[in-house]
Amino acid sequence: MFTGIVQGTAIVTNIIEKENFRTHTIELDESLLEGLQTGASIAHNGCCLTVTNINGNLISFDLMQETLQLTNLGELKVGSPVNIERAARFGDEIGGHQMSGHILFTAKVTEVIKTENNCQIWFAIPEQFKRFIFSKGYIGIDGISLTIGDVKDSTFNVNLIPETLQRTNIGNRKPGDRINIEIDSQTQAIVETVERVMAQRKG
Repeated sequence: MFTGIVQGTAIVTNIIEKENFRTHTIELDESLLEGLQTGASIAHNGCCLTVTNINGNLISFDLMQETLQLTNLGELKVGSPVNIERAARFGDEIGGHQMSGHILFTAKVTEVIKTENNCQIWFAIPEQFKRFIFSKGYIGIDGISLTIGDVKDSTFNVNLIPETLQRTNIGNRKPGDRINIEIDSQTQAIVETVERVMAQRKG
C-alpha cells in the first residue's frame, strides 16, 4: 500500500533492454535506504515495482512488457527523474489517500498554466474512464495523491502548490506527456456498483 505522498525523485542511472523485458536502476537517496531489502516494494511514478538488486544506493527493478505498455515507465531514459515512494508501514501517517500502486490507465497532458504561486495542469483521459472523474475527488497522478479540480467532458485539471512542484517531477511535465493514473479505489467501487445495479434494474 502507498499513500500518494511522494518522498522525492530518483534518477534512472542504467537501463538493460531484453525482449519484452527491461531492468532499470535508480540512484536512491540515502534517507530512503534504511531497512531496504530485495523483494521490497517501491512506487515509481505511482507504479509498484519490486526491488531485485541492491548495490549501495543503486537499486534495480525488473519491468514486464505489460508494465512497459500500460504505464509511462517504458518511456524512461537514463537521466530521467521518477517519483519515488516506499511502501507504507503499519502506523505510518496517511497524508494523502490509500493507493495500491496499480496503474489503471495513462492520461495526456493537454495544457500547463503557470502563475507565480500556482501551477494548473489539464489532462485528457480515455473516454471509458471519464465516469470515475469527479470534481474534488481523489486521484493518483504519477504517484502523487491529488484532488481533482475542474472536469470538462473527458478532461480535468489539478492545481499544484510549490511544495508538490519541488518534491516531484510533475513541474517538468509538458503538453503531450503521458501520465500514470490510479483512480481512488472507493470511487471506482461505488461507480461500478451503481452501474451494475442500474443495469440489473433495466434488465
